[in-house]
Amino acid sequence: MSTPAPASLSSSAKAALSIGALGVVFGDIGTSPLYTIRECLHALPAGEHVAAVLGVLSLVFWSLILVVCVKYTVLVLRADNRGEGGIFALLALSQLDRPGKSVLNLGVITVLVGAAMLCGEAIITPAITVLSATEGIKEVWPEVDHYVLPITITILVGIFAFQYRGTKFICEIFGPVMLLWFAVLGGLGLWHIVKNPVVLQALNPLLGLHLLIGHPKEAAVILGSVVLAVTGVEALYADMGHFGRRAINLAWYTIVLPGLVLNYFGQGANFIAQGGNVANPFLALAPDGPARLALLALSVAAAIIASQALISGAYSLVRQAVQLGYFPRLTIKHTNPDQPGQIYLPLVNISLALGSIATVYGFKSSSALAAAYGIAVTATMIVTTLILFIVMRRAWQWSWWLAGAFCCFFLVIDVTFFAANLHKFADGGWLPVMIALGLIAIMTTWKLGKTEIFRRIYANEVTEDELNNIASSTHITRVRGTGVFMAGNPTGTPLVLLHHVKANRVLHETVVLLSVTTDEVPVVDDATRFSVREIGHGVWRAVGRYGYMESPDVANLMEKVRAAGVPLKLNEATYYFNREMIITGGDTRMFEWQKLFYAFLSRNARQARDYYQLPPMQIIEVGLPIQL
Repeated sequence: MSTPAPASLSSSAKAALSIGALGVVFGDIGTSPLYTIRECLHALPAGEHVAAVLGVLSLVFWSLILVVCVKYTVLVLRADNRGEGGIFALLALSQLDRPGKSVLNLGVITVLVGAAMLCGEAIITPAITVLSATEGIKEVWPEVDHYVLPITITILVGIFAFQYRGTKFICEIFGPVMLLWFAVLGGLGLWHIVKNPVVLQALNPLLGLHLLIGHPKEAAVILGSVVLAVTGVEALYADMGHFGRRAINLAWYTIVLPGLVLNYFGQGANFIAQGGNVANPFLALAPDGPARLALLALSVAAAIIASQALISGAYSLVRQAVQLGYFPRLTIKHTNPDQPGQIYLPLVNISLALGSIATVYGFKSSSALAAAYGIAVTATMIVTTLILFIVMRRAWQWSWWLAGAFCCFFLVIDVTFFAANLHKFADGGWLPVMIALGLIAIMTTWKLGKTEIFRRIYANEVTEDELNNIASSTHITRVRGTGVFMAGNPTGTPLVLLHHVKANRVLHETVVLLSVTTDEVPVVDDATRFSVREIGHGVWRAVGRYGYMESPDVANLMEKVRAAGVPLKLNEATYYFNREMIITGGDTRMFEWQKLFYAFLSRNARQARDYYQLPPMQIIEVGLPIQL
């Protein structure tokens, strides 16, 4: 749900919104200092200690400037769909799946790849952030090294176990904790920069270029680690609807960016001062003793918050996919009546939990996990740039050369980072790819199957005039009560009604054909949400429209139907649904494995009766065999 326009908020409200964004939007990118410099320094060429450190810092700094500042805060955040962001907002703005287009054209597939990679990132992020934070225990108590994995898994179990409570009960401390986190990051970094200001030379972009040109063999390894500094950048766009572009930009430029840059440079300064004898550059910023223990505790808290942000983002992403017809219906629970965007999806939560725990157990170290992280992040960045080009052309009406110049520049950066991570495929980069392939198989199969079923079954040719003739026929007995027939097509006649009339030769006195549609906007205006009209002879058609960030409320729709003058008693209405029974072996343009897979998904998807949250005693389902 979009927040009020920033211009309408007071200065204190804007500040509060920006602090709130620290805990949700910047949790992931804000915990990158835990592991980024450490991974970069592992790849340093021997014999050029100071020059190599300065080159790495230069690459990190200019990656933050070009990728986050220029690409995302200046351009991508402008691509909002009525205040909402995220990969599916780009899909809507690009008009790639509008009526008349191929169901799964190249542009749609590209968006689905980006969405799938983001889900993969949501599995890996809790694992790498919590694991990298708890690995700091080895610096404080080396003898408890073997407890790192159990502690990490315990924290992850706790994180996912409390998801059903929603973020409301802890979100009030998210912002202040992350504000403290960035203050500590900046303060520790500045302390070491003052002691060793030579690192300020890294502001020169040529140092980074010289490092890459002078060491082509190590270039891929170095860039593959540098990209970890911008992990979580997609959260700026995905969570824009909750905070607004101005609040996100304010938090980034005044708190997050200064804190990150100072900390990265401080780690480099301390590394140089210690002659490279530093196992954990982040924890080494704090003096040994209570200060280091406090920093360790704070880093674990920040890692938990970063995990929460990506988990919540996955819930929103999957719900958008469900609403747009790219994912089977799932149980969606609202955890905060005041904030429709705060939702909980039990099946998604279990999947993320099992995936994250299995990832930690399988990789055992954050350094090994970093290999899997880079491919997911860079692939999503490429997708965002490609779809942004289409948005620039179609939605913003930019010229070919201007849109092409911007996007080609960013595409060079994105592809370079992606290519630099390809060598990690065998070491763990296969993980997000496998996750993405599985999700893409689900989304494409579900979309193709539902489209084919709609074309063959629901888009029937029984017109409203013919339905009027059926309702007025003397061969049909009208009985007391109300029958609500769920219609997939807002202009056609639901097949369940035709089956009901054919089998029973009866029809209720009041018949409502109810359609629930999802528009490619986040939230539908109340003025256009509902429409109802009389077809004739006691038959009415009602249509409820929702955005992809909303969950349908059929009970509320029926209240509106009654208020519009339709004679019915809600507690006596009977709701009729089709129950699809998929049979393979037909001539549908789908691979045989897709038909079998769709049948499996259809059997296990949440039934429409549950999705619409209707009283079970008022529902009748009619079996509908369909051969694909």
